Amino acid sequence: MVKQCCVLGIESSCDETGVALVDMPAQGLPVLLAHVLYSQIEMHQAYGGVVPELASRDHIRRVLPLTQQVLQDAGRQLADVDVVAFTRGPGLAGALLVGAGVACALGAALGKPVLGVHHLEGHLLSPFLSADPPEFPFVALLVSGGHSQLMRVDGVGSYQILGETIDDAAGEAFDKSAKLLGLDYPGGQALSKLAESGNPKAYKLPRPLLHSGDLDFSFAGLKTAVMVQTNKCAQAHGCVVADLPAAVLADLAASTQAAIVEVLVKKSLTALKQTGLKRLVVAGGVGANRELRQQLNAECARLRTRVHYPELHLCTDNGAMIAMAAAMRLQSGRQTATNNYAFDVKPRWPLDAIGG
Repeated sequence: MVKQCCVLGIESSCDETGVALVDMPAQGLPVLLAHVLYSQIEMHQAYGGVVPELASRDHIRRVLPLTQQVLQDAGRQLADVDVVAFTRGPGLAGALLVGAGVACALGAALGKPVLGVHHLEGHLLSPFLSADPPEFPFVALLVSGGHSQLMRVDGVGSYQILGETIDDAAGEAFDKSAKLLGLDYPGGQALSKLAESGNPKAYKLPRPLLHSGDLDFSFAGLKTAVMVQTNKCAQAHGCVVADLPAAVLADLAASTQAAIVEVLVKKSLTALKQTGLKRLVVAGGVGANRELRQQLNAECARLRTRVHYPELHLCTDNGAMIAMAAAMRLQSGRQTATNNYAFDVKPRWPLDAIGG
């Protein structure tokens, strides 16, 4: 029988340091006690993207103070922690090593077991932290950074990949298109904000693989089309891209977003139809996109299908999803935490290779 325990989760896979504390009951869903997050966005903006070495060094500075803060916010002591969980992969190798090293050192110092968690499984299970958690089975649209996947989820650790990206993922399409428009890092968020004041039908951009008959994604061609259209607009106005009128940039952003969102929505609905399931879960950073949520909400309401999302502040990388995934794996019996403090990380780690 699973015993109640307190799980500390540490996330350090890229440019955000997240720490959280989750209470795992013997039965029922784990409960988030507290979480804190430090984003490195401001530091990386000067370089137009994440610099791995700088990210790793900043994780070293942040992780212990954040751990102290989350314990204070939860009203707990370090001795109250029963399991220390950390992101094992995928992600930046150096950044992952910081979180894994700190977690295993804490575990060894406390004499408590540790558990490595798959970053994407953290995103996948993050909607269980929401006020409206889903129930198994469901179709999941996982759109996080360089990953765009549709999968059937029958339970914790029971994942069937239905379709995935064959080149650029949705998040990459947002970020790379934003860079073409001269928007600051992080580009995806800036493009979505700019799109709010634009016309999504202003420019006809391709919807890659929309009618392919499968559930795979491909957004590299869209990025190229955005580049071509942006250069056409600059030539028509006799200026460089940076000097295009604000209304033109807004229309380009809205048209780009419309193309990405249409593909994600149509493929998700096709996955629901093929599986016969009536529940959709959307997770990952792109899952916070307002237009994507509005269209999925409307379509799922029409089809009388439930759709679930993590809370907006839990869409990006965070420690809460790592602690939650660890607790749910322990609760389900899929994995046990161990007192083996020798660790490795997996910068490349397919979700379907996660094991039991």
